[in-house]
Amino acid sequence: MKVNIDEVMRQPVMTARPHQTVGHVRGLMVEHRVSALPVVNTDGEPVGMITATDLLEAHPDGAPIKGLMSQPVYTVPGYDGPHIAARIMRNHHIHHVVVTEDKKAVGIVSAYDLLRLVEDHRFTAKPGPTPHKKTKRRA
Repeated sequence: MKVNIDEVMRQPVMTARPHQTVGHVRGLMVEHRVSALPVVNTDGEPVGMITATDLLEAHPDGAPIKGLMSQPVYTVPGYDGPHIAARIMRNHHIHHVVVTEDKKAVGIVSAYDLLRLVEDHRFTAKPGPTPHKKTKRRA
């Protein structure tokens, strides 16, 4: 079964803007029970990522998130497979990837979403090959 990222992603994606404050973004995360928000420009294109980890330290509630957001933001198009998102997360030691369409953020995929995909499909290992019988050579 072939699965695309757009079948796994969370949508609609909630986003933040670079000028928004720590207090506002923290409130959004708590209210909507999310741990990461893509930060987008006026065209809806991802320019960073703000996560709960970024907000762990004591930052003034009125400080803009522009100075705290992670950059670069890693993206994947919706038509790619989940293995691409998993590879990006593993290679860059991150837990979220933004899903884009025409350069605009349309969804988000977390490591948790990828684990759920594996669990839902109940992947199992295939048995190994059957041993080949040796035939006796006659002399």
